[in-house]
Amino acid sequence: MSLAEPSPRLESAAAVSAHLEALVALDPRLASVREIAGTVEPRITQPGFPGIAKVICGQQLSVVSAAAIWKRFEALPGALDPQTYLLLTEEQVRATGFSSGKFRTVRVIAQAIVAGELDFTHLETLPAPEAVSYLVAHKGIGPWTAEVYLMFCAGHPDVFPAGDLALLKAVQHGLGLDARPTIKDMIGIAEAWSPHRSAAALMFWRYFAVLRDREGILL
Repeated sequence: MSLAEPSPRLESAAAVSAHLEALVALDPRLASVREIAGTVEPRITQPGFPGIAKVICGQQLSVVSAAAIWKRFEALPGALDPQTYLLLTEEQVRATGFSSGKFRTVRVIAQAIVAGELDFTHLETLPAPEAVSYLVAHKGIGPWTAEVYLMFCAGHPDVFPAGDLALLKAVQHGLGLDARPTIKDMIGIAEAWSPHRSAAALMFWRYFAVLRDREGILL
């Protein structure tokens, strides 16, 4: 894949692999990271209201905890449609494991969708910086939520959630840095990986998981 060509969305293992090949060519330091990470799969989930609700569900939670809560939430009648979500009470939603803050955030998003102020179809047409700005304009959506939505729900190829702790730890270890990069530092480091930043993030998440789970290394 030529660096001059438009980047395909990360909706298949082949697309991720193509991005990783170009990424390592761009920054040879990442060759060892890719080798340890092994196969890196896309992580695409449902877009729109269900997708953003799932991202919010997973904020500041372990993967296992988030999955358990999401399973209960998506089984709640009306939870995955913005209009019917607005009919649910806080007690109903919190019974699934959502916090009060997450209940309110999803409610604000549902209201914006119903009012025509948040259009996920339009979001798909925007470059990453504009798409992030479009999302964070809505109360409760921060940069991490916006960036993770773009990666996992829209398959955007050039996003790097620089505020993600696992990524910061993995990049420090993978690049042999003396200290964990700050978010500002991480943004600068990741800029050099454009237009393949989403593949870089997927690779470093996988790298983090391998070192933690298989080799018992606590980053």
